[in-house]
Amino acid sequence: MSMLPNSPEARDVAYQLHPYTNARTHQQAGPLVIERGEGPYVFDAAGKRYFEAMAGLWSVGLGFNEKRLVDAAHKQMQALPFYHTFSAKSHGPSIDLAEKLVALAPVPMSKVFFTNSGSEANDTVLKLIAYRSNALGQPQRKKVISRLRAYHGVTIASASLTGLPNNHRSFDLPLPNILHTGSPHFYKDCAPGESEEAFATRRAEELDALIQKEGPDTIAAFFGEPVMGAGGVIVPPATYWDKIQKVLKKYDILLVADEVICGFGRTGKMFGCETYGIKPDAMVVSKQITSSYFPLSAIMLNDRMFEPIADESNKIGVLGHGFTAGGHPVGSAIALENLKIIEERGLVAHAAELGSYMQGKLRELASHPLVGEVRGVGMIAALELVLDKGRKTAAATPGAVGGIASRMLQERGVISRNMLDAIAICPPLIATKAQIDELVAAISGVLEDMKGEVAKLTPG
Repeated sequence: MSMLPNSPEARDVAYQLHPYTNARTHQQAGPLVIERGEGPYVFDAAGKRYFEAMAGLWSVGLGFNEKRLVDAAHKQMQALPFYHTFSAKSHGPSIDLAEKLVALAPVPMSKVFFTNSGSEANDTVLKLIAYRSNALGQPQRKKVISRLRAYHGVTIASASLTGLPNNHRSFDLPLPNILHTGSPHFYKDCAPGESEEAFATRRAEELDALIQKEGPDTIAAFFGEPVMGAGGVIVPPATYWDKIQKVLKKYDILLVADEVICGFGRTGKMFGCETYGIKPDAMVVSKQITSSYFPLSAIMLNDRMFEPIADESNKIGVLGHGFTAGGHPVGSAIALENLKIIEERGLVAHAAELGSYMQGKLRELASHPLVGEVRGVGMIAALELVLDKGRKTAAATPGAVGGIASRMLQERGVISRNMLDAIAICPPLIATKAQIDELVAAISGVLEDMKGEVAKLTPG
């Protein structure tokens, strides 16, 4: 793009290093500068309107101009703009939010620990797991199992849990004691003729074998997203979570549910754990808890987690961990109002109903020659793009096909995100059927427009 001197685009290139961006390409192409939002739409500096099909980063459930959230922030700013929760200090909003989260939890939870992002929360859980193992006199029990293609964050420890190669390459990750077992992606990883249930059984058997190989007394916990998000919107196959949980129970291994993307209605239930019958010992929530109007995340712990941690803090004299802004009063006030709106407006039920409609409309595209798979649940979905349906492969360069689709969608006024060759769909919870129809029509148009461009690509 052509950038005028001193324009926002030129100044961005001059001064900012962006996440998940090729820094050299960015110097030539520049950014898309977003200036304002309205419902599920955002507007760039030139006034062009975009349907935000990713809800920002899987996170803006209530859209981009919910006045009640702005008012909640303003009111709290006037009363108490900041206080902390260190050294037995507290404040009303964090107390109210902790109580609310424990009440909402799909399984009995005991305590809430506040952090600022999903990455920080997952790092904190890893520290608490080690703390707990030491409290129980099991210092050898420090290994944690995650899954290939999982996404649990980008801080050093949470990025180690993440099972995506580009989150490890050149960062010298993963850290020791982080293990990865197979992805639950049936479409990509199933054997010829294998049923979903047989595939789920195989994945559970592989997990059992990994635990046996490493030594059951060395494995502390298993981390999993109910539905994998940034790894490609991977929906677990039938019976998968039942079988995985049986293996964990057999070896008395903690289960941590990463609900950062799935939580607060995304799957058509309040939590993804409810959708798939998951009974975790800890739950990590963020993103949609404030509709991303403020950075806030939380860890819910059951008594099995909390009691040994409390004992160890008593033995040492302190739980030596925390964040300056953890449980921030403004973020907590926004979260409380956000959850109130979700309940008042019935947005979880709306996500189930509209999600079913969206999944049906997207599946009408499954016969297109460039679509290998349409997958999803509730208001989260993905289209796996391929050049060869039989071999389930795209171009020789991973992400080339998905990159073309993402660019063409943006040109049509739709912001999506390609995870390699999968196009993610995750609209705000407030979206309407008419807006879903427009979204699907835009995707359908792009699939047709792509035929000429992808013909030049070398098949994988």
